[in-house]
Amino acid sequence: MFKRKSAPMLTYLSQNSEFEGILHANGLLRVDGIIHGTVEVKGDMEISQTGLVEGPEVRAKNIVVQGVLKARVFVEGKLTLSRTARLEGDVVAGALEIEAGAYYTGYIETRDTKTLPSTRELPELYGSVDTQTQN
Repeated sequence: MFKRKSAPMLTYLSQNSEFEGILHANGLLRVDGIIHGTVEVKGDMEISQTGLVEGPEVRAKNIVVQGVLKARVFVEGKLTLSRTARLEGDVVAGALEIEAGAYYTGYIETRDTKTLPSTRELPELYGSVDTQTQN
């Protein structure tokens, strides 16, 4: 009679786990361990205090960082950096929240989520170097 709404699928990488490669998750992703590579999440992503994500690119609907994130970051909704967060990389997000004590280095651009670039249409960010034009 009644359709029960299913809970979003959770992908979990535990504290003593390490993943290398391209990770696609349809629901929620919680990282307590280490990821080296590209991460694409259809839902929300959380990097705990013990978590480390390092790679060329991370995409998610919303991201909460309590640990370490070293990547180019694209967030449809809100990127939240807690006081224990360390983020190194350029960010394009719909909204941004940074708690006192968080460490961040890179370029931040906030914009309407419908205008986020696809992987093929990456914006040229401040400080990017074109190696072909160098002598």
